[in-house]
Amino acid sequence: MFTNIKAVLFDLDGTLIDSAPDLGAAVDRMRVKRGMPSLPLDTYRPMAGAGARGMLGVGFGITPQDTAFAELKEEFFQEYEANLTDKTTVFADVIEMLSAIEARGMVWGVVTNKAERFTLPISRQMDLFKNAACVVCGDTTPHAKPHPMPLLEAAKRVGFAPDQCIYVGDDERDIVAGLAANMGTVAAQYGYLGANADIDSWRAHATIAQPLQLLDLLR
Repeated sequence: MFTNIKAVLFDLDGTLIDSAPDLGAAVDRMRVKRGMPSLPLDTYRPMAGAGARGMLGVGFGITPQDTAFAELKEEFFQEYEANLTDKTTVFADVIEMLSAIEARGMVWGVVTNKAERFTLPISRQMDLFKNAACVVCGDTTPHAKPHPMPLLEAAKRVGFAPDQCIYVGDDERDIVAGLAANMGTVAAQYGYLGANADIDSWRAHATIAQPLQLLDLLR
């Protein structure tokens, strides 16, 4: 489906790695410290892609508009920072998919809204990133997704025009950013879609149910 592609860019959480166990564990520790019961991982997983907003919403039923949110957010960040990769894993078949992309002479990179504070240590701790051509984080540029700037920065770093890149992600903001950057877009159904996601309305160029299906789209 996609032709003349030189670089494949990926969202991180919910697309390449399953970080929900560590994200959920961080806020769950906060609950337990306050005498609240622990919640199962499946309670947190659908909101893992929403970061602190999603995790604290599940764990404490609050929103960024609540006065307690800022303090709880920083506590959550500290809890997560202390255990970034204890339970985080690479999604099944992702390593095989990336190896196949490299074997075809393409490069790949990461564009995430996760801050450098967390992403860069993760990239050092996990072997997955050893061949990444770029890692662009939520605070690498002045704007985060759905703004196209992080994707355009990634294209610049890997040395290819935006229309020679595709972007793969599991959130609507990923597709919005990719389309705005004039890239091919692929929605990853296996990620953290959330409870009310209408993936068809995102208008991605393609959708995959598992990572290896991406290879069939690259000609």
